[in-house]
Amino acid sequence: MTHVFQRSAVAAAAYSFFSLSLGNAWAQGAHTDEVHRLDEVTITARNLEGGGLLVPAQQLSGAALTQRQGSTLGETLDNLPGIANSSFGPNVGRPIIRGMEGDRIRILQNSGANMDVSGLSNDHAVPIDPLTTERIEVLRGPATLLYGGSAIGGVVNVIDNRIARERTFDAKGGVMGKAEVRAGGAADERSTGALVEAGNDKFVLHVDAFDRSTKNLRVPKDMNCGKDLAAIPNGRRVCNSASDSNGGAVGGTLLFDRGYFGLSSSEYRSTYGTVAEPEVRIGLLRRHQVMEGLLRDVGVFQDLKFQLGNTNYTHTEYEGADAGTRFDNKGHDLRLEGRQRAVRLSNGMQLEGVVGLQRERNNLSATGSERFLPTSRTQSTGVFTYQALKTTWGQLSAGARAETVEVASFEDIGPNNDNAAQSKKFKPLSFALGAMRNLRVGEAQNGWQLTTNLSASQRAPKDYELFAHGEHVATAAYEIGQPSNGLEKGTQLDVGGEWKQGPHKFGITGFASQFSNFLALRPTGEGWDGTSFVTPVGTNMPAYRFEGVRASFYGIESTAKLRMVGGQYALLSPNAAHGAMDLELRADVVRAKDLTHNSYLPRIAPMRVGADAVWSRNAWGARFGFMHAAAQNRVPDGGITTAGHTLWNAGINYHAHTYGPTHWLLFAKLDNITNKLAYSSTSVLTQTMGTNAPPLAGRSLKVGAQVSF
Repeated sequence: MTHVFQRSAVAAAAYSFFSLSLGNAWAQGAHTDEVHRLDEVTITARNLEGGGLLVPAQQLSGAALTQRQGSTLGETLDNLPGIANSSFGPNVGRPIIRGMEGDRIRILQNSGANMDVSGLSNDHAVPIDPLTTERIEVLRGPATLLYGGSAIGGVVNVIDNRIARERTFDAKGGVMGKAEVRAGGAADERSTGALVEAGNDKFVLHVDAFDRSTKNLRVPKDMNCGKDLAAIPNGRRVCNSASDSNGGAVGGTLLFDRGYFGLSSSEYRSTYGTVAEPEVRIGLLRRHQVMEGLLRDVGVFQDLKFQLGNTNYTHTEYEGADAGTRFDNKGHDLRLEGRQRAVRLSNGMQLEGVVGLQRERNNLSATGSERFLPTSRTQSTGVFTYQALKTTWGQLSAGARAETVEVASFEDIGPNNDNAAQSKKFKPLSFALGAMRNLRVGEAQNGWQLTTNLSASQRAPKDYELFAHGEHVATAAYEIGQPSNGLEKGTQLDVGGEWKQGPHKFGITGFASQFSNFLALRPTGEGWDGTSFVTPVGTNMPAYRFEGVRASFYGIESTAKLRMVGGQYALLSPNAAHGAMDLELRADVVRAKDLTHNSYLPRIAPMRVGADAVWSRNAWGARFGFMHAAAQNRVPDGGITTAGHTLWNAGINYHAHTYGPTHWLLFAKLDNITNKLAYSSTSVLTQTMGTNAPPLAGRSLKVGAQVSF
């Protein structure tokens, strides 16, 4: 009877999954990988570290991260449930979470601020290379309040070990490291990366470096690359999409019984084509220094932690050999956190949490003919808390954050100095509540786990939403900020559940967000002819203005993993002689509307459904599957729709141990096996470049090897 029930439960989960996706099909990525949702996950986003606090989270690490790595952070996370890529060609991509992008998604490094200008424009890259990344975490729900208003849509925390936070070596000392090479892909990538750590139980030294180069992206159609077309075989390359990136870091940590103190310094350099402008390349340089320390057993606190970061960022757009527009961003951030001692209450309840203070300041300047915003300064101070009450039946959580934000412009901008120099102050206030009901039983913890999160969030406008006034070539628009813009205000709700029985898993989450003041970039109905605004737009650059509207976002995310072959729970055969095989399924959908104007919001991912057959036996592993993206016809008036497509993908890997602790990982990926012509609905290039917009990458094979010791 038990086995019958198990199979029935699995079947019910599978039916529920496909009931979500029925009528729209099959999915685009090839990887579900090591993704954890809803369970209690150890999150390195410091505040949750080791505390076992519940957060809606996804996590990529280890071999799963290695095999999934793309050239950008957005590409690496693309097609995880609820996550898309804002791709501006192969060199620029930020993650989009549940339809929200830009400065509504907070990108962190080791829980600290990543002060770049990637949220300012779609053609600005995130200066983080996946080659030096140890783990990537995606957070939603109440925990995002720990990181400010720019986390209103979610948090992506990129973790490295440049500052060691725990003892790796004993008193005798030792050395460990990792090196990786990969080659191939649609952009003919050649990349290498390595890190070495040495030390003992008192001190650890970390050194890492990477180098990556790509050629113009190969796609399944002839591209018009102007004068360079004849130099490119068949013309099936995206003009001006090649790149060169390199960087490295050094860090040192003192370890003692009650904590640690560390310093790190890193540098990231990249030169890449803008795709939208055949003659323009961008040179990016980011230098980042961090001081970090932690002290345990301090009064009522289990530990206290501080983190101080300093960033110098320069971004120069070269028109041929000449430097054109330049962006400089200099900033620092301070973060103080205290994790409270757990308080045991009656009836088996336990209260734990974190309180903290965060202060950030950055100075942004822009010079050159294509600057569209003035020199500005943004400084913010926030206090926050996140509390969790653990019970015998589950967990309750609550978060709150209060901020003071000042955004100042230091010069007039616009053809008639339309946006005058001025200072604006805001006081965002955000709250969140969460609950988890654990219905799992037994040592295996099989059964259901249910979660819900409710939050009311406020975000202060960014400098460009207030003061921009100029031509923005990346978006092919004349962008106008409004100093009168107020706080962005939204209410978010998500409800989810995860079922587990042995190797079988099924999870589903529904979410909805309502904004009373969503800062959207709206067309004015005028065009910029280079000297003045004219009506109608005609062939001139259309003008857009940041304005507050009522908006809604809602959708569903779902994943399932079914053991088909190998083991007592297998649905087809328990025989494991030829290894184990799992069927991994995923689906998501998001809908987003401007309720004020009864129109769709731009660059929203369509419904996506995917499946992978994953096989493993001893040191070998392989996967084969597809990702289908439905047609995206829900676009703003005048927007470009995208057709549905299905991309097939495959991969193989081999793990081996040689010479004691030395570990090898060999892998190969074959993407877009059928060389399908497809376009991204989340890329601004699809909307601005017309028939010459770059499609998704064509058929490609990438191979790599990683050795760790």
